[in-house]
Amino acid sequence: MKIGVVTGGGDCPGLNAVIRAVTRAAIYQHGWTVVGIPDAFGGLLSDNPSVIPLNMHTIRGILPQGGTILGTSNRADPFRFPIDGKDGNTDYADKSHLLKARLDEYGIDAIIMIGGDGTMRIAKRLKGMGIAVVGVPKTIDNDLYATDITFGHDSACNIAMEAIDRLHTTAYSHHRVMICEVMGRDAGWLALQSGVSGGADVILLPEIPYHDDFILESLAMRQKQQRQFSIIVVAEGAKAIDGQHSVVGQGHDAPRYGGIAHQLEQTLAPHLKQEIRAVVLGHLQRGGSPTHFDRVLGTRYGEFAIQQVNQQQFGTMVALRDGEIIGVTLEEATKKIKCITPSTNQLVATARNLGIHFGDRIDT
Repeated sequence: MKIGVVTGGGDCPGLNAVIRAVTRAAIYQHGWTVVGIPDAFGGLLSDNPSVIPLNMHTIRGILPQGGTILGTSNRADPFRFPIDGKDGNTDYADKSHLLKARLDEYGIDAIIMIGGDGTMRIAKRLKGMGIAVVGVPKTIDNDLYATDITFGHDSACNIAMEAIDRLHTTAYSHHRVMICEVMGRDAGWLALQSGVSGGADVILLPEIPYHDDFILESLAMRQKQQRQFSIIVVAEGAKAIDGQHSVVGQGHDAPRYGGIAHQLEQTLAPHLKQEIRAVVLGHLQRGGSPTHFDRVLGTRYGEFAIQQVNQQQFGTMVALRDGEIIGVTLEEATKKIKCITPSTNQLVATARNLGIHFGDRIDT
């Protein structure tokens, strides 16, 4: 067989670990040929299509590398592919049938698609066209349904945690309130995990609308306890109970959330005696070398994806459930976004019991 590998959506640490595992398993176990499709599906849908040979030479040394050697894009949806329109505007065209023709032209029998919820939705539609696809779940937000965790999330949590650690020292030295904005559009897993591990005092999540007064009360309580600095971790998709999401621009198919840290800074500053500063981590969370956990998880995902291809279990996504790698249907994987359920989430309860506030109430 000839296997195609594609990485779609945002980059994150661990992508190369999956590419490496797919290639090694395909070669060692089955003697198959593996090629990478550049820049998501852009490499096959451009006017000069191409693929990248993946073999023991081309994957050498990529395990610790961040990003993806194949390149990626969140705009290469074959069902809505951007093209040059009139007056310099961007139009969109359905190039899914061209993609199928190009796959046939290059003799690609099956595709392993590595990406988040958008990539998995595309995979499900390609499956409906009769294309053999297997998905691998990737997103730093950890919001893909049907898997306990996506690779890339642990690395991003560690990056955010280390940033919060550094904010502690400067906040302590200057007696400041520091706001750290992390990614997380609809789901607050990254903010919750990094906030707890980084010792945040307030964590604001998309799933728990906050009230400015409650944040101010929690900061005042800390001052009464002679704690002269505070750390607030906020997900980019968090919003006030009576407010709107903070938007910094228009993305490919949805508004780009962000700027909530600076918005909070301006809102809280007039009511505080302390100085307050905002830090936005942004794409720092996507960069760098993957953690041990993500290297192992990505490797397990990649190897199991080849098992799925060998068993002709197409239209599936590999997933981690209770420590085991299994295959789930793409229909289940794209059923909904996996968000935090605050009323039942154990880590939220643990955080509250430790005196961490979520902006929705004051816990005494």
